Amino acid sequence: MPVLKEKYKQEVKQDLIKELNLESSMAVPRIEKIVINMGISSAVTDKKHAESAVEELTMIAGQHAVVTKARKSIANFKLREGMPIGCRVTLRNEKMYDFLERLIFIALPRVRDFQGVPLKGFDGRGNYNLGVKEHTIFPEISFDKTDSVKGMNITIVTSANDDNMARELLKKIGLPFRKR
Repeated sequence: MPVLKEKYKQEVKQDLIKELNLESSMAVPRIEKIVINMGISSAVTDKKHAESAVEELTMIAGQHAVVTKARKSIANFKLREGMPIGCRVTLRNEKMYDFLERLIFIALPRVRDFQGVPLKGFDGRGNYNLGVKEHTIFPEISFDKTDSVKGMNITIVTSANDDNMARELLKKIGLPFRKR
């Protein structure tokens, strides 16, 4: 069992019941899924970029990534309907906690001049979005073997009703927020 999942069950759940004045243990917010999204604008001209992005995202997530395709044609971007423009993966349960553990304890400390993740990433419904500029912060990716540095968006979906509950949940789990 992942360390963060064990920590959530043993410590975080009881702390949140006390702090948020919840009456039921079923009302405690939890992380439902993590969605990792990587846009590849260079895949329009060269399909090898899309294949390498899928391979790298699969290595990072530990689960096969799905190619996302354009829904509409846009002439200004030389984009046709059905062309690959990105890839994504949705993590749940064990793989989700494994990824979150690697993100918090290994990848984020490797970010240059890291001072914490911003507090403004909440969407108003208890979900948190985090943008990563370089996918090479993950140890699975060798900087020498990658063709280009790619950014990614990480969305942490929680069962919290509002941002305050989600913020407390993520703080207790160990996500390092910026000190204003």
